[in-house]
Amino acid sequence: MAKEEILGSLKDAIVRFDIDNIRTLVENALKQGISAYEGVINGMAKGMEVVGQKYQAGEYFLPELLMAGETFKEGMKVFGPHLKPSEVASQGRIVIGTVEGDLHDIGKNIVASMVEAAGFEVHDLGVDITAARFVEKAKEVPADIVALSALLSTTFPHMREVIDAIRKSKISSKTLVGGAPLSMEIAKSMGADGYGRDAVEGANICRQWAPKKNPK
Repeated sequence: MAKEEILGSLKDAIVRFDIDNIRTLVENALKQGISAYEGVINGMAKGMEVVGQKYQAGEYFLPELLMAGETFKEGMKVFGPHLKPSEVASQGRIVIGTVEGDLHDIGKNIVASMVEAAGFEVHDLGVDITAARFVEKAKEVPADIVALSALLSTTFPHMREVIDAIRKSKISSKTLVGGAPLSMEIAKSMGADGYGRDAVEGANICRQWAPKKNPK
């Protein structure tokens, strides 16, 4: 099987949410001599790009984004251990989480999958994360971007807390916020560097901010 055909099968598996067969396809790609990096970047990540385009065109909706993200993560379970250290975080490092007081994670999970597909090293803290924890992880990584998610407007004060804490700590990370109740105006009032209207837009903003520390 030609390289282009193998990479195309990986791309198509993401677009079709073929979570049942993605691991087999990835294992086959490795056996055929496709490097993990090429399989991710020129195979699965290309599929995530198509999924994002279909979402923006109104062909795909939130469930499709979620299914594509889960399929990508399943493929990464096989590709991940084969990636070389120099191939990780080629676009930068992102700390992402849902802020304190909020347990919703669907949007966050989709963004995490999409930015990982774009070549970022992603540190997903999960849900109900305090400002202190965000700052701690951002320092440890260190993070180029700290992405904050919230679906409850009652947690806006906690989102602002995180942004303020990052600035007071003099961390150079950019802050990106997203979630259904947010708007550009609210994001600006919090002092955030960016606002993603949805998961696809949030991932695109991260791509624009990519520091490209270790270009491949």
